[in-house]
Amino acid sequence: MTQDKTFDVVVIGGGVAGLSGAMALGRSRRSVLVVDAGEPRNAPAEHAHNYLGREGNSPLELLEIGQAEVMAYGVELLSDRVVTVERAGSGFTVATEGGRKVDARRVLVTGGVVDELPDIPGLAERWGIDVLHCPYCHGWEVRDRAIAVLATTPMAAHHGLLFRQLSDDVVMVVTDGTELPEADLEKLTAIGVRIVHGTPREVVTDGEHLVGLRLADGSLLEREAIVVATKPQVRAEILAPLGVEPSQFEMGGHAYGSVIQVEMTGATSASGVYAAGNCTDISMTLMASAAHGMRVGAFINAELAGEDAARAVTARRARLISAG
Repeated sequence: MTQDKTFDVVVIGGGVAGLSGAMALGRSRRSVLVVDAGEPRNAPAEHAHNYLGREGNSPLELLEIGQAEVMAYGVELLSDRVVTVERAGSGFTVATEGGRKVDARRVLVTGGVVDELPDIPGLAERWGIDVLHCPYCHGWEVRDRAIAVLATTPMAAHHGLLFRQLSDDVVMVVTDGTELPEADLEKLTAIGVRIVHGTPREVVTDGEHLVGLRLADGSLLEREAIVVATKPQVRAEILAPLGVEPSQFEMGGHAYGSVIQVEMTGATSASGVYAAGNCTDISMTLMASAAHGMRVGAFINAELAGEDAARAVTARRARLISAG
């Protein structure tokens, strides 16, 4: 383990939220290190959408562009994994799996989330290809196709309504143990969504081609896309020693994953530790995560500017006293 320089901010996670936060800080002449393990949530997807100015770029290409942009402002990038974040005086010591150890005045966590999928054979293998979850990220690409919506939560009608806007052929497959409100079922039926019940046995494919779902009764529901709500779980284990624990993200009284609770500024319950992006709000799209990262980076810079000024006042007063 080698001790390294002190940075104003260490950013943990190099997705769009982390790079956007680093951009705001770098352009304010802050010393910034971005540590990224190379595991972006959207890596399986071929294209990113609703990202104004870069519509249709691949997610990995977006990151490459962002990396080059922040490096132009002096931001340092490190391909590694953070393993510990510890208090060190008024700041922090951040250690990585690869043996690097740096000090930081502030820490910005943008490590995102991991998507938990229902345990249906074959589903995970198609994730990001033709197993989808967001109508705004990938809905246009499956317009007019045969779509199955897996209802795994009482809020599943939300997906049914939004994907029905894009296709006339939408089937809602309600898994065992899931109950949809009668009012939602009535809405879905009224707009032409067919409802079937029972957890599917498997996702059926033919080589690299999606065939459909083997339903609970053994029949084959031929489909070109499958929509499912995941349970995103935040990656926050390294923050536990600082007292930051994941909180359940709830809608309508039902848990849909976990997040890091933050204030409007991005500040967590641990002084000096900030968070931005999907790890704070699982509903954020790519552009929303980028915007949030930039905003939190600006708040961190403002806090550091105030701290720098307070130190300058203390030093000036000391000089005046000594000059007598």
